[in-house]
Amino acid sequence: MRAVLLTGHGGPENLEHHDDVATPEPGPGQLLVRVGAGALNNTDIWTREGAYGLPGDPTALAGWRGPISFPRIQGGDVAGVVESVGSGVPSERVGRRVLVDPAEYRDEGPHAPPVGLLGSEYDGGFAEYVLVADRQAHDVTDSPLSEEELAALPIAYGTAMGMLERAGVASGERILVTGASGGVGLAVVQLAAARGAEVLAITSGGKESEVRAAGANRVALRDAADLADRVREFAPDGLDTVADVVGGPQLGRLLPLLRDDGRCVVAGAIAQAVIEFDLRRLYLHNLSLIGSSMHTRAHFAELVAAARSGEPRPRVAERHSLDEIHSAQRRFREGDYVGKIVVVP
Repeated sequence: MRAVLLTGHGGPENLEHHDDVATPEPGPGQLLVRVGAGALNNTDIWTREGAYGLPGDPTALAGWRGPISFPRIQGGDVAGVVESVGSGVPSERVGRRVLVDPAEYRDEGPHAPPVGLLGSEYDGGFAEYVLVADRQAHDVTDSPLSEEELAALPIAYGTAMGMLERAGVASGERILVTGASGGVGLAVVQLAAARGAEVLAITSGGKESEVRAAGANRVALRDAADLADRVREFAPDGLDTVADVVGGPQLGRLLPLLRDDGRCVVAGAIAQAVIEFDLRRLYLHNLSLIGSSMHTRAHFAELVAAARSGEPRPRVAERHSLDEIHSAQRRFREGDYVGKIVVVP
């Protein structure tokens, strides 16, 4: 089969196109999915670069959860059609359209945290075929979403769902979303608006209309000198929640804008991973600082239900073929678009 192999940590030159990769055979409890579409995420870039660090050594080269083996097929977002099944999997699964949960979980519980990721700890979907456990492949045959739209869901919308659930965001609450034009940020805007929250979205200039169309009540520019004033106009009594996918020094400036007992949920650090902030603002106001890494099985089940209904509908910003993976990752890093970049074999 055709596939893109990551041969080691480093630059895009470590992504190599091959057309002679052995097509995997499904074993017991597994199925082979013919990839219809995949999508790009920060984890693809960070895993390639080895940028996740290790406990006690933030500069160590590592994948999402630690050292990984090479070569590795990346790509955590997969939508496609079941090609074949292994023993113990009903033959009726063949030909069904599926959305793949990219997570490997700590245990069998519905709320177990993820401990491995398709495309990092094991081979993913930047290929013609991907091998997954039967329970990871959720039937979405009747979904009105295209395979490209479905492929935009797992990591970005799964992460967004995890953030909202872990922070307990409810109808009528006021939430500020950073990085609102990116895959996860836009998903948080859509999902928060769908549950009745009022959304203030922070984005860069030129993307305001698309972010409003996703459900933001107000939009503020990330570099605006009056950002704090805009937040106070939006939430004069303080924000209920900050959903941060950016990280960096901005986080320390956002915490004081929360009301007493407010929550800040963090699921990214693309601006800067190691920061300083005033701990007094945290404990004197009984704030909750929540780390959120992707989703649980229960969260993903909610996402699958949404996919089957067709709402929310992800925004596909660009489409690239598998042999354009270098340009697709370059466009991802440039960031001058709204929504998700998808890759088709």
